[in-house]
Amino acid sequence: MRFTHLIVLLSLCALAAAPQQKKRDRRASTEMGSAYSIWEKQDVAYIISDEERQAFHRLSNDDERDQFIEQFWLRRDPTPDTAENEFKEEHYRRIAYANERFASGIPGWRTDRGMIYIKYGPPDEIDPHPSGGSYQRPIEQGGGTSVTYPFETWRYRYIEGIGTNVVMEFVDTTMTGEYRLTTDPQEKDALQHVPGYVPPNLQMGPNQFDRTELAANLQKPPHIKFPDLEAVVTSIVRYNTLPILVRTDFIPVTPTSILSNITMQFDRRDLQFRDADGVQKATVNLYARITTVSRRNVNVFEDAISVEGTSGLALYQKSVPLAPGKYRLSIAARDVIGGNTATYEAAIDVPAFPEHQLAASSLILADRMERVPTRAIGTGQFVIGDMKVRPRVTETFTSAEKLGVYIQLHHLTGGSIEYQLTNNASNESIIAYTEDITVPTTQLTIEKWLPLGTFAPGAYTLRLIVTDKTRNQTITPSASFTIAAPRE
Repeated sequence: MRFTHLIVLLSLCALAAAPQQKKRDRRASTEMGSAYSIWEKQDVAYIISDEERQAFHRLSNDDERDQFIEQFWLRRDPTPDTAENEFKEEHYRRIAYANERFASGIPGWRTDRGMIYIKYGPPDEIDPHPSGGSYQRPIEQGGGTSVTYPFETWRYRYIEGIGTNVVMEFVDTTMTGEYRLTTDPQEKDALQHVPGYVPPNLQMGPNQFDRTELAANLQKPPHIKFPDLEAVVTSIVRYNTLPILVRTDFIPVTPTSILSNITMQFDRRDLQFRDADGVQKATVNLYARITTVSRRNVNVFEDAISVEGTSGLALYQKSVPLAPGKYRLSIAARDVIGGNTATYEAAIDVPAFPEHQLAASSLILADRMERVPTRAIGTGQFVIGDMKVRPRVTETFTSAEKLGVYIQLHHLTGGSIEYQLTNNASNESIIAYTEDITVPTTQLTIEKWLPLGTFAPGAYTLRLIVTDKTRNQTITPSASFTIAAPRE
């Protein structure tokens, strides 16, 4: 099958706005709080339309801006008859993945690959050449053999508003890990900088003259499927008793959007089961609502949790992007077969993660950490980027288990990470060692396993002392856990 290669590049310049419009935009940016400015320029930079941006700048107070942001996401909700906004959740998952995968001295969302991924999602095909080297050119690029810089080719079967079989090429000409989108098929050719090199004759395809138009189309925000949509969600939470444990972990995506992973745990012994095709099954209907301190709805989600098997614990996790601030989480759950219900209410204090300041995500103690398949990256329960990280809600392990440690460090320009494990009863230091960090990084993900077989039962505290020597900043994320004797 012959595919039309549409190799595209972002335009390097745009038409200058009228002077008066520039003044209005600067004034609006100054008057609105930094959180709103970051939301516009970072969170939704690639998907907000020019008309929406102008309307946003004309707003005069934070209440109007909050309503605008709420309607912005509602207009893009593909399932307005449900409480979840899949578009918003997917958008922030893409930003998180771009930051995890494409960072190269600048945050991943600002790179060309990050921009394309955030706007159009994962490509249908990727042809990676991470080391460059010898390369057999296709006929349309002149044929023959050459030596290339590292490059990647992405293919999308279809992009709405762009076309079918769209192929993009990203080249790392600086050998720094930053791949730039290019329209020039010779840009990846490292030999063109060698004196006396004669470039191949390229075959001019019919799309050669359409590349400027294609580049402009790729810069446009994605199509809004429901521009006139308005939705109102109302519900009543009823209360009863069913044991439930809840924990919330925070993973920064952007300075104004923190992925809040809400993990709920039920003990199967508290549920009632029914035989279904030889398998014991229980169902828990779940409703949860997140509101501001003033009780304005921020997010509502509900689900039917299917539980198979009558022993052990049942876990469910929901990832909700929230702006830094204080919220209230209300949860109601009902055992469909037994009829028992549970309620849970707690305050959620979502931390801020300012840019250019050393920061850390939640320190998660996990009983399961594993890579996920490429197509599952950023999706599904317990998935953070390309890892599945299932927290141990009870924070209790047995000496026969391994304890997983997961944390993201942000904006570390160079310094050290000191690991300390302390026995809480005796205050004895069990583990103490230091890792030096010599390369500046916008995000450093730590994934480690700690075998517990040699530790005596008891309570312990794991503490990380992260020092940024350049900025003279130190943070000390910590988590406590208990080691129980293995069951007989």
